[in-house]
Amino acid sequence: MVGLLLSATFACGVFIALAHVVNKPFIAPVYDVVANLTAFGCAAAASSLLGHPVPALLSVIAIVCWMILARRTILDRRRRRAGARGVAQR
Repeated sequence: MVGLLLSATFACGVFIALAHVVNKPFIAPVYDVVANLTAFGCAAAASSLLGHPVPALLSVIAIVCWMILARRTILDRRRRRAGARGVAQR
């Protein structure tokens, strides 16, 4: 029963993360990326330790999605900084 509940919870988290990845204009705030990577990392570890492979796998999939979103956030911040420097130098 615990495995089923964890699977349902993490499946929802994966759905949300995938929706953010598919939504190309979406740029996640840094705090959101950090919080989700921490939460899903802990979830993957806990699920593995409890012997629940499906929830652990779903958590790892969510981590991959959030890593993609982290990259997108970093690139956006760099682009904004470069744009701000260009405007300030004019």
